[in-house]
Amino acid sequence: MKHSQTRIPAAVIRGGTSKGLYFLAGDLPADTAARDAVLLAAMGSPDARQIDGMGGANPLTSKVAIVSRATRPDADVDYLFAQVVVDEARVDYGQNCGNLLAGVGPFAIERGLVAIAGEVTEVGIHMVNTGQVAVAAVQTPGGEVRYDGEVAIDGVPGTAAPIPLMFRDTAGATCGALFPTGRRQDVVEGVAVTCIDNGMPLVLLRAADVGCTGAEPWQALDASADFQAMRERIETIRLALGERMNLGDVRSRTVPKMCLVAPPRAGGALATRCFIPHRCHSAIGVLAAVSVATAAALPGTVCHDMAVVPPGEAPLLAIEHPSGEFTVRLALGANAAGETEVVGAGLLRTARWLFDGQVCVPRAVWAQGGKP
Repeated sequence: MKHSQTRIPAAVIRGGTSKGLYFLAGDLPADTAARDAVLLAAMGSPDARQIDGMGGANPLTSKVAIVSRATRPDADVDYLFAQVVVDEARVDYGQNCGNLLAGVGPFAIERGLVAIAGEVTEVGIHMVNTGQVAVAAVQTPGGEVRYDGEVAIDGVPGTAAPIPLMFRDTAGATCGALFPTGRRQDVVEGVAVTCIDNGMPLVLLRAADVGCTGAEPWQALDASADFQAMRERIETIRLALGERMNLGDVRSRTVPKMCLVAPPRAGGALATRCFIPHRCHSAIGVLAAVSVATAAALPGTVCHDMAVVPPGEAPLLAIEHPSGEFTVRLALGANAAGETEVVGAGLLRTARWLFDGQVCVPRAVWAQGGKP
């Protein structure tokens, strides 16, 4: 039977507190511009409702994972993350997504890129956006990926099987250095900030310095007229720091993210309200949590003195966010000068395969890639 649209094999997977479309790279156009056109059509961008596509009208549900066999010997698969902007005709590849990362291992196994290796199958994932590697431990009892389990994560109803993620060498993954400005604090527009990149480029600001408590509902910070001036000030700071963080002109980029920090209120290490970068996140991103935990543990940052960091070389830091907390395990060491440094990070996510089938795009869009 003939079809008037181009049908592309795809899966919809919830990874952590996000969900998105997962594709094998070979099922998409090789040309970047043509691929972007296909992804925009698949998600229904640009449109605030994404009504003509698979997107969920929110940055957290307008994401794509593109997976292929690894191009380097220390990984099993390549994972290219694409943030499809909801209301603009733009696809951003300037960051990783640690939430969708949680679904890459199951997807790679189910699509036959990685062979099952017993009760637990480790999948080495090359995060193409930044060149770093993460290892996902996927439960595979009885020769199949297990999705049901007893692990709950804030921001997701119910429980599921755990997927531990360990990151290798994430410091400076995007910006070239853990503290890309060369300092642990800078002052912009009269506000003290910490610019950090331990897997996700972030600018940390004390909530009190921009007129907040850090405990406001995310919906109020996201859209309330009461905080309009604050949002504009935060964006001014973000734009001023793009060049200093080696990111260039960030007016049309989704990094750096902006994060308000405050003393913990629920027994955690630190309270946060993140902007991604213009809308307030209802939780916190995986790699953003890693960057926040790193800043909390290191002296001299805007949040170190207010953070509650457990003692020891492998502390668990619960990063509080609007819908709960996100626990990060840090591995601490000391540099040649005897100063504390973060040498590794790990965390726990879950994932669930939601849909397997074909996503349809207009034939004319696909034809931009030179294929019928």
